[in-house]
Amino acid sequence: MGNPIDTAKPIKVGIIGCGAIIAQYLTNFRRLDAIDLVAVADLDPARAQAVADSCDGVRALSVEELLAAEDVELVLNLTIPAAHAPVALRAIAAGKSVYGEKPLAATTAEARQVLDAAREAGVLVGCAPDTVLGTGIQTARKAIDDGLIGTPISATATMATPGHERWHPNPDFYYQPGGGPLLDMGPYYVSALVTLLGPVVSVIGAASHTRNSRTIGSGPRQGETIPVTIDSHVTGVLVHASGALSTLVMSFDAVKTKSPNIEIHGATGSLVVPDPNHFDGDVRLFTLGADSWQTLPASAGYIDSGRGFGIADLAATPAGAEPRAGGQLAYHALEVMESVLASAHSGTAVTIKSTVERPDPVELTALAAPLAQVQGISS
Repeated sequence: MGNPIDTAKPIKVGIIGCGAIIAQYLTNFRRLDAIDLVAVADLDPARAQAVADSCDGVRALSVEELLAAEDVELVLNLTIPAAHAPVALRAIAAGKSVYGEKPLAATTAEARQVLDAAREAGVLVGCAPDTVLGTGIQTARKAIDDGLIGTPISATATMATPGHERWHPNPDFYYQPGGGPLLDMGPYYVSALVTLLGPVVSVIGAASHTRNSRTIGSGPRQGETIPVTIDSHVTGVLVHASGALSTLVMSFDAVKTKSPNIEIHGATGSLVVPDPNHFDGDVRLFTLGADSWQTLPASAGYIDSGRGFGIADLAATPAGAEPRAGGQLAYHALEVMESVLASAHSGTAVTIKSTVERPDPVELTALAAPLAQVQGISS
């Protein structure tokens, strides 16, 4: 059995995977008293050493050494999507809780193995995105829960970009199984929609594959062509248990969208919800009979939050409770996305087998010092 997390002390974290995303976590770890980063590892030892050199008291280890380290309570898994489940299973086998970048795994079958292993080992599973814990999504949720738009009827969620290869120096994994616009960016949108409107019971989808290759636009591999083996434009309709319908559009083919990232429509009002890939942003409300939109003040969520706040929230989770950015929500979101793709290929609706409770709301909370007040971090 894994060692239970002592919620009264900082959680000791080891990171596996020192790629581009780690910088955001490191910035916020410096602000969070609930997190004590003790070790990092990467298949490229030089990358791990560079991170360790930039952080006081952090050791650069091999993956095997980190998993065996007695002072690591939780492994933050920042590997590529195809490695999420194998690394998580190794960490769980070592008796450690895990928190991973999204998606939880490349497939729901792998994700189920992770959750089952964690349950047997008595450890916790958390998963990005923790953007749902910020003031943007949480303020919108409070507006819905407070009845400001009446009974929710529908939602639209749109993400459009011409592709991550334009800016990412190593974008290969975005265009391989486990990648694509839906599995890459969909977790932000699906997790937000479930947080706002509750679990999904069925989906129907359509998808297209427009190009067989992409050209890297920056970095040392600029000009190199990489293959595309996934659907690069996906549309889905999600039927929530509440009866609300959400329309999802995720694209690596479109150039830009002018529409809001998420809109929620109810019987007596509509909400514009900020980008679910961000932690904050304005929530705007238009009520039946009003003359104009109004911007709601932040009324819920972690103030000035960022990547890593989900780990601090997990560390404070009472024994026996599911973390807000937990494995159950991540699994449900992954099944929804996987089912949208299955429906797109079969042409028929797919029933969602899993369900999940809406995570507990987050009261308006200043969990960490503002970025501008942290030494060495600019605002």
